[in-house]
Amino acid sequence: MIRIIALFILLIPGFLAGFGIKLMRDMTFGVLLSPIPSLGLQFLLGLLLFIGGLGFVAGFIFRRDRKRNKVQARFKNSNR
Repeated sequence: MIRIIALFILLIPGFLAGFGIKLMRDMTFGVLLSPIPSLGLQFLLGLLLFIGGLGFVAGFIFRRDRKRNKVQARFKNSNR
């Protein structure tokens, strides 16, 4: 049950990162979505969504690996 919850927690930022890529791609081809007033703002919003989603997933994986001692010595938590 906990693994399913963790999967759903990871899917939401994954979909947001995918939507960010779509926004950046649409800006490259000149397709403006209706609630966003300009192409530059659309690209910036897409970039923020992509970096935020990717950062969340990467941080989740890094924290899990750190708890299981599967990281290099320089990344191990020193106060444990």
